[in-house]
Amino acid sequence: MSPTVPLTYREAGVDIDAGEALVERIKPFAKRTLRPEVLGGIGGFGALVEVSKKYREPVMVSGTDGVGTKLKLAFRMKKHDTIGIDLVAMSVNDILCSGAEPIFFLDYFACSKLDVDVAEAVVKGIAEGCEQAACALIGGETAEMPGMYDPNEYDLAGFAVGLVEKSAILDGTRAAAGDVVIGLASSGPHSNGYSLVRKVIAVSGADLYEPFDGDRTLGEALLEPTRIYVKPVLAVMERVAVKGLAHITGGGLTENIPRILPQGLCARLEASKWPRPPVFKWLQRHGAIEEAEMVRTFNCGIGMVAVVARADAKAAIDAFCALGVESFEIGAIVERPAGAPQTIVA
Repeated sequence: MSPTVPLTYREAGVDIDAGEALVERIKPFAKRTLRPEVLGGIGGFGALVEVSKKYREPVMVSGTDGVGTKLKLAFRMKKHDTIGIDLVAMSVNDILCSGAEPIFFLDYFACSKLDVDVAEAVVKGIAEGCEQAACALIGGETAEMPGMYDPNEYDLAGFAVGLVEKSAILDGTRAAAGDVVIGLASSGPHSNGYSLVRKVIAVSGADLYEPFDGDRTLGEALLEPTRIYVKPVLAVMERVAVKGLAHITGGGLTENIPRILPQGLCARLEASKWPRPPVFKWLQRHGAIEEAEMVRTFNCGIGMVAVVARADAKAAIDAFCALGVESFEIGAIVERPAGAPQTIVA
């Protein structure tokens, strides 16, 4: 049967006017993140970026990620202003591990029904993350797809591109026995392990609005945005020869550090060398989580690891602390015993 009145895209569930209103709202946020290499602004079919002439042999490094089920907590708390920082952090911290300077970032925001206020809060957070990483938010996509998602939810993905001098690429081959492992403090669980976090909340019957760790609620502590390490790490790398960097994401300490080690080496860490933030103690206690599961699921207080020569360790730690990032000597690189894992947390 044919409709009695002409159908419109709006009646099908897609509001083009709302999408255009969102673009106008986010333009000022994106403008604050621009770098000299960017040749165009938000709104075109593609974003133009030239390669800075400071590189002699520039190599592009790219990364893409989301924020996983941490979004579910943001929906429950109705707090959308920091989840965009998480989105940027997951990609820029990854490409930083190759020694790359993030240059630009794009986002993908998908929902069933576009709430312009919510989307604006999310993108404002994305722009904040880009400012923290000194990379340009040069574009993105807002997809309104009726019936694809819960009407009160949305999905996020991001994509970052950086540049590194070919001779300066960190490729996991530079570490040597005797080197020191420096851990950079995390701000919390960052954006990994949240399926387990949500399970702990469910089985413990915890109230996300209960007071926790000072003035924050439990929910606010769990939504603390991922720390972005770009500026301090790049600054320290100008002073100290960093041999390897590992972003401690899914897989925790035990699964990520091996990605920057030659097969014959092992990272031996001492858990007593750094403080474990209260949120991880809460998760372990209320979930009865075994220690081995903690260190292979969560960052446990260390969001990024740097490997340096022992002679450079103090200079590196002092430099990180001077830049506002707590850092600790958490272990050493040793010869790997036969059959041993590549990361041991004692």
